[in-house]
Amino acid sequence: MYELPPLNGLRAFEAAARNLSFAKAADELHVTPAAVSYQIRALETKLGVKLFRRLNRAIVLTDAGATLFPGVRSSFEGLHRAVARIDTTPTLDRVVTATISPHMAAKWLVPRLTGFIERHPDIDLRIAASNTVVDLTTDRADVAIRYNLGNNAGLVAEKLMDEAVTPMCTPELLGGPHPIRTPADLRHHTLIHDDTLSRHWPDAPAWSKWLTLAGEPERDASAGLHFDHSDHCMDAALQGSGVILGRRAMASRDLELGRLIAPFELDLPFEGGIYSVTTEEKASNPDVAAFRDWLREEAAAMRRSIPPGV
Repeated sequence: MYELPPLNGLRAFEAAARNLSFAKAADELHVTPAAVSYQIRALETKLGVKLFRRLNRAIVLTDAGATLFPGVRSSFEGLHRAVARIDTTPTLDRVVTATISPHMAAKWLVPRLTGFIERHPDIDLRIAASNTVVDLTTDRADVAIRYNLGNNAGLVAEKLMDEAVTPMCTPELLGGPHPIRTPADLRHHTLIHDDTLSRHWPDAPAWSKWLTLAGEPERDASAGLHFDHSDHCMDAALQGSGVILGRRAMASRDLELGRLIAPFELDLPFEGGIYSVTTEEKASNPDVAAFRDWLREEAAAMRRSIPPGV
């Protein structure tokens, strides 16, 4: 603990000693000359020495004042430099960390991030792409963007979007030697399977259920291309390798841009949905709130741009 005289007195002394004038010090500090004189007298009383000799129209430093002045001036200059560095150095305090599944990060979040960066250039957004469940009460993440059944007790959760699967393919497959016009036409095309769905969500709709509801129960729904990574599954569909039972939210940008087509109106919805989740404490952080507001807007824009059956 530093035993120091009152800083107001030291500040008045430094200004008066540098200007050798109580009046000029008062102008600099935006106080009256009497206030400067009072602060210096209080400082002299505290130190038990005289710091100035007061002449008729001037002041001069005493030996004690001359000894004190260099240290006080150096200290205030150091404070000024430190504050200046704070003003000009980007702060790391405005950091928002979002955890999201790799597939959703690649297909839904990343293509939209330019809008958030342009709106909030001062927020340092960090994306942790992982399927690992994160404890939001720690500092590992501020926001989780996750598919769940709405079981978010004790957390601040907002449903961003529903999820459903439906067949998707490139526009080219709607023409060619075996154009896709009815579910029966799928027998001429390779079915692409996203095996991550059954691994992470055992009750997720699969090709067998969709074909049965579409009136094609006799089709071998297990045949075709199987991938254990959702991105690879989507990439195969984009390359025209077959027809994927694709997730509408995840494929929204590809559907919007016309890279994929959903030729049938039959959708199989997931239970639950995709949520933005955080804690009450972190929800009160303005930067976290800004990110969650932006997520909500992007989800709403997605719903408007891709109507069912596209």
